[in-house]
Amino acid sequence: MSITKKIRDWARRIKRDTVTLWFAYKNPKTPFLAKALSVFVVAYALSPIDLIPDFIPILGYVDDALLLPALIWVTVRLIPLNVLEECRLQGDAWITREGKPRNNWGILLVIALWIAAGWSIWAYLIAPRI
Repeated sequence: MSITKKIRDWARRIKRDTVTLWFAYKNPKTPFLAKALSVFVVAYALSPIDLIPDFIPILGYVDDALLLPALIWVTVRLIPLNVLEECRLQGDAWITREGKPRNNWGILLVIALWIAAGWSIWAYLIAPRI
């Protein structure tokens, strides 16, 4: 198996598991911690804003290549196997269809975090000098 094929398969599994986490969040049998991490991971994965901006050489892709897969791996490990299998089936069915899951609370969470970060920077670095 070539390295290109391995990377392509790994990327497909990441995409599938991100969708799986969305369905795990909606499943009532998913433990609270797994639900909370699922919301965070899916919101971060779908967010156009990264922890480390992509334009920063090398470090810009660390969150995409290491942080996100690690968070997905941890969250998947917290979900019971029977729930995970059920959610993976739902995720696979969704991936073959048109449309995408959307959670307005996730969008609001990401926006609120960036507003809080901007306000904090302004309040502690810029405002005292004015």
